[in-house]
Amino acid sequence: MKKLPLDRLLLKIARGHASRMFRAFMASTRRATAVQAEVLNAKLRRNASSDYGRTYGFASIGSYEDFRRQVPLQRYEDLAPYIERVKRGELSALFGPTETVIMFALTSGTTDAPKFIPVTGSFLREYRRGWNVFGVKALMDHEGTFLRPIVQVSSPMDEFKTEAGIPCGAITGLMASTQQRLVRRYYVAPLCVADIPDAAARYYTIMRLGVPLDAAFMITANPATQLKLVRTADAHRDTLIRDIHDGTLSTTLDVPESVRRALRGRLKPDQVTARRLSALVDEHGALRPQDYWRLGFIANWLGGTMGLYRRDFTPWFGPTPVRDIGLLASEGRMSVPIEDETPAGILEVTSHFYEFIPAAEYGTDNPVTLRAHEVEVGHEYFLLLTTSSGLYRYDIGDQVRVVDWANEAPVIEFLNRGAHVSSLAGEKLTERQCVLAVERACAPMARTIDLFVLTPRWGDPPGYILHVEASALPASEQSAFAARLDQALGDLNVEYQSKRATSRLAAVSLNRLPDGYLTGLDEAAATGGRSEQFKHRYLYTAPDADASFPGSGSSTIPTREISVTRTAKLSGDHRSGVS
Repeated sequence: MKKLPLDRLLLKIARGHASRMFRAFMASTRRATAVQAEVLNAKLRRNASSDYGRTYGFASIGSYEDFRRQVPLQRYEDLAPYIERVKRGELSALFGPTETVIMFALTSGTTDAPKFIPVTGSFLREYRRGWNVFGVKALMDHEGTFLRPIVQVSSPMDEFKTEAGIPCGAITGLMASTQQRLVRRYYVAPLCVADIPDAAARYYTIMRLGVPLDAAFMITANPATQLKLVRTADAHRDTLIRDIHDGTLSTTLDVPESVRRALRGRLKPDQVTARRLSALVDEHGALRPQDYWRLGFIANWLGGTMGLYRRDFTPWFGPTPVRDIGLLASEGRMSVPIEDETPAGILEVTSHFYEFIPAAEYGTDNPVTLRAHEVEVGHEYFLLLTTSSGLYRYDIGDQVRVVDWANEAPVIEFLNRGAHVSSLAGEKLTERQCVLAVERACAPMARTIDLFVLTPRWGDPPGYILHVEASALPASEQSAFAARLDQALGDLNVEYQSKRATSRLAAVSLNRLPDGYLTGLDEAAATGGRSEQFKHRYLYTAPDADASFPGSGSSTIPTREISVTRTAKLSGDHRSGVS
């Protein structure tokens, strides 16, 4: 990808702006307590005239103590009636007259319906500013990464529209479509690639475009996506090298004709690169990014279970450093990492107002809430967010640990979702969804399964295993039940469906336990406490939690070696999903 003279001029300007931007962020950490008060005040004033603002007296709030007293802790279900009105075009339900709603970012809810997070103009500016600060620091820390190709993945921002015509989809699509032209020019995958519904075809197309280029870095939230991309290139290397040689995109791919037309200008015959790639395969027995790219760094999540993927990176990427992209979700960016190989990042104090519930208080009727300057290093907390998306004192369910201070701003690392949420690949599966899915999977049978445990299992890809007692499910029905359960989990959780469709999660498997085994576990767990208060856990959230279960064997699925089998035809799940 040739650098244009104008790009070099713009780069000089951009580097100066970038340096100032990062210095401004760090300056905000030196007065983080005051900044947080200003952020809260601005959000309350902006939306004081909204129906929500009038209900909770935003206009009369003059201090944090007022805010804490007048506004209750909120979950999505509490805000849903207001959000439903916004979806119908009644913006005044949550927002003041100066605010606009650009789209709704979709993410998994606690039951069968996805959450619709309003993305306002103010929120987008804040979200982009946090990304810019992160990106600026990462580029400055890794020499030679400016003005070189970027391997990224985005999903459509407009999967459908509300009755008021507001797009609903992935915020990654909005971010990509509104990115600065200078940056977007270096994306290896243009926006149209997100419109390829077949996951395998989409991954292949990204790598077909990216492998011949000298990529500077690779960035996706989910490390499983990056592994899937490079494994796709290796598994279909004969086809890929032939496509690069001929300037084509395999006709076996399920790629819409409109996308093929849009990509034709990027598909030039390149015999030199094809010969180089063939030589690399002959030398190493695989097509690995550590051989065909000069990556300065890789960016993805390192926190929680996402960090387990890190051990699988070395065979593919060699010693390339990994920079955590920060604690972020559709609801907002919460941290800005500034160092490699750690999930810890500085609290993004300029965008949202934060409160922290000590872990021991979480789930109680009237928990203690602390502001950012009141937390302590080494302690664990659950986050509450007040954002420009109409979320106030919003319980996002993320548990974090404070590991340090950056001036007045705490440095936090993500630990996990709430006690009853599991996330191996970003799916955020809830216990309630598991119970509903088992109920649906039981529907064709003349029986119900009242006692079970669903456990995460690490592997390549990771997945879930359902443990049931033998008498609850005959062996002859095991396979069909597991398939129905897998389908039901996808129907109930859009992110689970996406990860299954893109092979970042394995299908659910099933383990039949001796009769009485789960009952015995519950009886043992209730011993020493009030048995009437004991609640059976249907979902375990930590891999290896089922290691002692009979018949489960090792809870780790063996990791595949780098493939050396040459394959020519692609296949994949045709359900679309959000990256």
